[in-house]
Amino acid sequence: MVKKMIGKKLKSTRLKNEMTIQDLADRSRVSSNMISRIERGLTVPSVEILMKLANAFGMSINYFVEEAEKGSTVVFTKAGQGEPIFFFEDKHQITSLTQGIRDPNFAVFYDALEKDCSSGEGGMIHTGEEFALVLEGRMQFMINGDTYVLEKGDSLVFKASLPHTWKNLHDGQTIVMWVVSPAPNLAQ
Repeated sequence: MVKKMIGKKLKSTRLKNEMTIQDLADRSRVSSNMISRIERGLTVPSVEILMKLANAFGMSINYFVEEAEKGSTVVFTKAGQGEPIFFFEDKHQITSLTQGIRDPNFAVFYDALEKDCSSGEGGMIHTGEEFALVLEGRMQFMINGDTYVLEKGDSLVFKASLPHTWKNLHDGQTIVMWVVSPAPNLAQ
């Protein structure tokens, strides 16, 4: 997870400084290939490379290391204080309740679905498992051709490798808590 945290911090810092990977490579004398691999969380940079990258931004190496150390073994989230991670046309708003946990094996999301919001026509397929608990409202799941209607308090768990879609059936907002394993990589 340290690889991903350092990579995410590097990419974020580079973009905030309006630099391309090549700009950073020229300024730091670290190859663009290495920078790309670090940003994607594929490698942990050596101390020497990390120093070159930090110097390119006029910072100390601690800037990246401290961020990596912030990954916690406990994440406490007050009501309404989760980390917003996705908004789609005011119809679908996802908030992470596990952002910041070190080496996550799962992720928990609070999802506000507006009237008529759906996952779309094509069935989603990915690795792992999903759990959905309807906290308010009503929604329909289609999993591998079978239909499930969930009301407040109902839950569903399934293998995410099965083609699946969902949609809000409620006249208003439906609130869903998702638990997804393995945790998706949210670094963009």
